[in-house]
Amino acid sequence: MQVDGMKTCRRCHVSGKVQGVFFRAATRNRAQSLRIRGYAKNLDDGRVEVLACGEEKDVEALIDWLWQGPPAARVDRVDVEDAGDEAPKDFRTI
Repeated sequence: MQVDGMKTCRRCHVSGKVQGVFFRAATRNRAQSLRIRGYAKNLDDGRVEVLACGEEKDVEALIDWLWQGPPAARVDRVDVEDAGDEAPKDFRTI
């Protein structure tokens, strides 16, 4: 899949102790360092949703990082699915 020079978009749902531990801000920082577009947002059920669009190796690196997250987080699960061609212009927290 090719979107504005992008190679892949993945939607991830991260479960565990991932809200109230700066997970979204840390994800934004990591994504920006990898030149990934997308977002990180809290969900009502306690998970964090991450949309990651970019070069496949960079998206995979972010997904690997999601399993760790910031120091105060405890990640129990990361579910990943193809997100089609939703690539936004930057990476933001919602």
